[in-house]
Amino acid sequence: MAELFDQYRTTYNRTVDDSISFSGLKHDFFLHAKLAPLADLIATRGIARRDGSVRALDVGCGIGALHPYVKPLFPDLHGCDISRESIARAREENPWVTYADYMAPVLPYADGTFDLAFAVCVVHHVPPEHWPSFVSEMRRVVRPGGVVSVIEHNPFNPLTRLAVFRCPFDEDAVLISRRRAGHLMETAGLTEVEGRHFLMFPFANSVARRVEGWLSNLPLGAQYVCSGRV
Repeated sequence: MAELFDQYRTTYNRTVDDSISFSGLKHDFFLHAKLAPLADLIATRGIARRDGSVRALDVGCGIGALHPYVKPLFPDLHGCDISRESIARAREENPWVTYADYMAPVLPYADGTFDLAFAVCVVHHVPPEHWPSFVSEMRRVVRPGGVVSVIEHNPFNPLTRLAVFRCPFDEDAVLISRRRAGHLMETAGLTEVEGRHFLMFPFANSVARRVEGWLSNLPLGAQYVCSGRV
């Protein structure tokens, strides 16, 4: 898997854009859409420190494409990935983030280092037999009271499945449902596990977000966020 994503160091964004071109949307739209779920985690879970900061880890961050969007949320942001080439590009483009490449499955951090560990569209690249250990490792590096979160593709959304089918580095992807993700978190010992779907509409405004909020328990959105407390 590391070698696969090494090959896409310079073409990752263009490859994603090609896979979703049928939607008329760019990768930027989907990156920006993840800002609200992450901001909600900070607000609703109360994980910020006394100075208001949150020390966060992006597991499987790739080239760091998401990081310019979440900079206002995470002044103290760390990212790690098994692809050295991807991490090298991430360092070039986001010098304010602390990056590390590592050999799976053990994350290169001490126990309880972070307030929040999140993985964005990463679990579907992990072989299903390793899903439990992947979530357990995320839990290990988060302090008591902190939060572990995954954002993933919704396998029940047909347009999401089409995008995954069209993406060359998703050929071996195994999509995971929100219910299964929640079960993995509970098995790993996380509590207060909850989730919601989002990206039901191809535009972002207050009305669309309000409707998405009303329908977030239904498996309609293109993606979902699932989180649990350590």
